Amino acid sequence: MRIFVTGATGFIGMPTVRELIAAGHDVLGLARSDGGARALAAVGAQVQRGALEDLDSLRKGAAASDAVIHLAFIHDWSNFLASCEADRRAIEAIGSALAGSDKPFLATGGLAGLAPPGQVATEKDVIPPDFPFPRVSEQTALALIPQGIRASVVRLPQVHDTAKQGLITPLIETFRQNGTCAYVGEGHNLWPAAHVLDVARLYRLAIEKGATGAAWHAVAEEGVAMRDIVETLGRRLDLPVRSILPDEAPAFFGRFAMFAGFDMRASSALTRQALGWVPTGPGLIADLEQLQDA
Repeated sequence: MRIFVTGATGFIGMPTVRELIAAGHDVLGLARSDGGARALAAVGAQVQRGALEDLDSLRKGAAASDAVIHLAFIHDWSNFLASCEADRRAIEAIGSALAGSDKPFLATGGLAGLAPPGQVATEKDVIPPDFPFPRVSEQTALALIPQGIRASVVRLPQVHDTAKQGLITPLIETFRQNGTCAYVGEGHNLWPAAHVLDVARLYRLAIEKGATGAAWHAVAEEGVAMRDIVETLGRRLDLPVRSILPDEAPAFFGRFAMFAGFDMRASSALTRQALGWVPTGPGLIADLEQLQDA
């Protein structure tokens, strides 16, 4: 297939592009800069110049391809609502180019809030109408199905290697600024995780499957305890570690306070069974133990 990939030069995007090309697919990658275009060309991808906010470039890339993987997102935590709105518009623009084509469209979502605390989120869980998070990537993509699009979604955990670790990466900066590492309460809340190369392989398997309406879980580890994460970071950053009360979290964590005490455990049993996906990469704690620039 010729697959259009947004976010192609990103942390997950570039390994996904390499994975697709290695499997024999042609890749058209979205690039907003000359450097990004050169990086894509160097691994054998074709280049669609544009950006997430350039809806015409998204439509052109989608129309020129057999399938689309949407990985791009503007990670501006200081203006998160605007980033979520840009993502919604981008998905709808891609959908307008794919309408009536029966082409696969694989979007990207998350796992937070899918299951109540203490329960394990599965692929069968559906985002409720009163979902509290402003990012609506999954809902927007799956709403395209009646338009003749084989839309599905990959729900991401904390995707990691030794350089980046999802939400943990900005938390590291918070810990450095505060001069201490902290978890909420006893730190028993769990965050799922997967190595970036395993996640890239899942994107390939999922777009090849093209299963309409599916929600795939890119989860290698069902849940890593927040206390273990924070204590590992304390050792690597040479900072003290302490517990804080829930009402102290907003002052300490700032805009990440809502996630700090969140329990996000999730299963990928159905994904593994349907796609034959077998994660083989290092675990989250192992990568944090080898943290770069620590």
